[in-house]
Amino acid sequence: MTRLRYILIVLLSLFLVPAKAQVLYEISGNGAKAKSYLLATNRYTEMTFLDTIPNVFKCFGRCRKVVTEFAMQDYEAIAALRQAAILPDSIRLANFYSESEYKLIDNNLRIRLGMGLEQLCRMKPSYLTELFRAELMRQWLGYDDAKSMDSFFESVAVERNIPVVGLDDIGETMFMLFDREPFHWQCKELLKVIEYPENEVKQERMIRQLYKNGLLTDIAYQVEGPNNNTSISYSDYKVYAQRNVQWTKRMQPYLAEGGAFITLDAVYLGGEKGLLQQIRKAGYRVRPVNRGINQKS
Repeated sequence: MTRLRYILIVLLSLFLVPAKAQVLYEISGNGAKAKSYLLATNRYTEMTFLDTIPNVFKCFGRCRKVVTEFAMQDYEAIAALRQAAILPDSIRLANFYSESEYKLIDNNLRIRLGMGLEQLCRMKPSYLTELFRAELMRQWLGYDDAKSMDSFFESVAVERNIPVVGLDDIGETMFMLFDREPFHWQCKELLKVIEYPENEVKQERMIRQLYKNGLLTDIAYQVEGPNNNTSISYSDYKVYAQRNVQWTKRMQPYLAEGGAFITLDAVYLGGEKGLLQQIRKAGYRVRPVNRGINQKS
């Protein structure tokens, strides 16, 4: 992303009205028996933001199932994920860093997490990166997992005995969380996050603001842009794009039946390779539920 484009996005995000953000989409056509709905979410946005999205609860009430990235209510699967975060016995994290780098990581983990590499050295670098980033967002963005909108409708569905289905199975989820980058690159990314935490916070703050203004395409640009040097960057965008094609295929039985409420992170949805466009390519009509303003998706 050029510096000029970045400045323009910042200025645009200041003047658009969050209450009209287009983050809720209706999916119909292509022989579907009933409409389905897709809600873009943002992990670092509180669930109170849902009150600013017109008709979101009405659309949820019309649906008979919730479709999400991974059904986190499966506790056996969560236990498997925790096990997958542990390094094999044959790998020692210290072997991938200089003595000064290892000490730097250790000190920063102690400061942010209250635990150093003495306790955490058996965990994969990707897991440590996510732990560290989450703590950064708690401290600098006020992130509170208990108040996040990310899994709100999934939790409500479980309480109401509404089926919740995941688009990824446990193996694919483990790959996305811990192995989508080669191990040596994971080590580099952990060091980069430790050295430049302000870049991570800056990106997530920007993505959150773009999300609240319904600018899903600009979120895609923010991630895939050549100047993005954060831990979620162009290489991740390519993985997301490939997965969007697969997700679209897996969604089609739910879309054909209708009555699905799909809730996914906004980072997957916008742009030419985003999930919204892939669903359109599959023959469905995708349009904002709240069409009061003309924003990009």
